[in-house]
Amino acid sequence: MHRRIRHALLAAPLAILSLAACSSGAQSAVDPSAQITVWADESRTAVLESLGERYTAETGVAVHVVGHDNETIRDDYSQAVDRGDGPDVLIGAHDWLGQLVSTGSVLPIELPDRSAFVPVAVEAMAYDHVTYGVPLSTENVALVRNDALVSSTPATFDALVAQGQELVERGDAAYPVLLQQTEAASDPYHLYPLQTSFGAPVFATNEDGSYSDQLALGGDAGHAYADYLAALGEQGVLDPAITSDVAKAAFLAGQSPYIVTGPWSTGEFVDAGLQISVLPVPPAGPLPSQPFVGVQGAFVNSSSLRAAAATDFVTGFLAAPDAQLTLYRESGRAPALRAAVEEITDDAVVRGFSAAGADGAPMPSIPQMSVVWTFWGGSEHLVISRSGEAHRLWDEMVASIAAAIAPGALEQ
Repeated sequence: MHRRIRHALLAAPLAILSLAACSSGAQSAVDPSAQITVWADESRTAVLESLGERYTAETGVAVHVVGHDNETIRDDYSQAVDRGDGPDVLIGAHDWLGQLVSTGSVLPIELPDRSAFVPVAVEAMAYDHVTYGVPLSTENVALVRNDALVSSTPATFDALVAQGQELVERGDAAYPVLLQQTEAASDPYHLYPLQTSFGAPVFATNEDGSYSDQLALGGDAGHAYADYLAALGEQGVLDPAITSDVAKAAFLAGQSPYIVTGPWSTGEFVDAGLQISVLPVPPAGPLPSQPFVGVQGAFVNSSSLRAAAATDFVTGFLAAPDAQLTLYRESGRAPALRAAVEEITDDAVVRGFSAAGADGAPMPSIPQMSVVWTFWGGSEHLVISRSGEAHRLWDEMVASIAAAIAPGALEQ
């Protein structure tokens, strides 16, 4: 058995016991002379330093925050844990769990109150039915509406396109709706709400809602979605020339009533004086649409010598409304804690994204997901550009993914 996996399994009962003693009112179990080290991407360093100072004032435990490049922090962490000098706490994305759990580098934890969090955030922090992180914030795409161009939104995506097309025909807009693409591939992430509305999610789910490794994007539902992509391509609604930058610039210029995007774009829209509403993406198929939801969380190093203090910091402090609201004010991302979301009464944009992602699908953290991206966007591009018969192109994509994730294939 791998050393770190064995360590994590042995430490799990101790971690769960320490949670009962360490969360919020029982901080006497935490050694006030301890110092914990927290790694986070550089954009979160300042806010975590501020939170760390508050935690130190409350407990006496010093918090040292180290910023890392977001592109390398996960691998840097794994290597540091392997050397025995990793941080006590890692702040990162939930879809890192496949790698972190497989190497035994994060501790199982017990959330103080699972029902206090947005359900999709709790789902995201579990891997193989075990919870490994405290959810801090959520993010997902939604439909952003320019309220100066339209004041109501249809219940279906087809009707939305028709509404936007009327504006184009009148000369009041250049695009009925903006859905970013690239010149070489489609953008499955932004299109995923439409795909799920056809009942063609990437992976099937188990009874408890966790992902299995069985593909679910094929068959009749996948064919129906492929047909829809081809139709949107033929109408010009999906266009490889509409890249992320082009889409954002066009929306800022008032050239479309709608754009499908995330909270990373809306700050510019608000700063430009646009009056916007953030809404769920209407379904194109017979089922509700589900965007992918990304969850940022706090993980405890399985090899930490200060696990009690690290666990108290993430479960007793970062899981509190005040800390999550502080993170929200810095990042603009919706808090994962329900009470914190409810306190944001003056930010309709963030509340809109939170509502649009409430019934979303956690981004799969299983190792097979990395293989899906390899084929997904390129195949959608071929369908959208009508570079072959839609069903055949989709079936070829599904077959390629299935072969690449077959038992033994991922280890090759």
